[in-house]
Amino acid sequence: MPSFDIVSEINKIELKNAVDQANKEIANRFDFKGSDARIEQNELALTLYADDDFKLKQVTDVFLTKCAKRGVDARMLDTKNIERIGTKVKQPIAVKVGIEQEKAKTIVKLLKDSKMKVQASIQGTAVRVSGGKKDDLQAAIQLVRTSVTDVPVQFQNFRD
Repeated sequence: MPSFDIVSEINKIELKNAVDQANKEIANRFDFKGSDARIEQNELALTLYADDDFKLKQVTDVFLTKCAKRGVDARMLDTKNIERIGTKVKQPIAVKVGIEQEKAKTIVKLLKDSKMKVQASIQGTAVRVSGGKKDDLQAAIQLVRTSVTDVPVQFQNFRD
């Protein structure tokens, strides 16, 4: 029976490249000379550092621009509150991995309510969709693509 998985993942290599490019631009920009502005990455946890709120906003803008150019979806980034460290500020950013349980339930409900001849089931952080024909699966992909806009989704493991 043909099937595929709906997942929400980030390309870790492109994320690292975006962080590296942003740090390089921050190091070369005149308005950041002599400041402690930088971005640190620890697997899927990022931390933005700056001297004040204004420079932190600039660091964030540079980083998001680099992410957009590298194809990293900004909807995968979960920004936390700004923390003060003496006179400096930092902002942690968590990278979301997988589809949350509530969102997975809404995707399954969407596919069931559409009356398509497909079955959807939640498999951990992914949603597996199976059906009798490839055409049904392709219609399900189109439906999910147009209906789910708040979370970036990819379609993987297409099996015949």
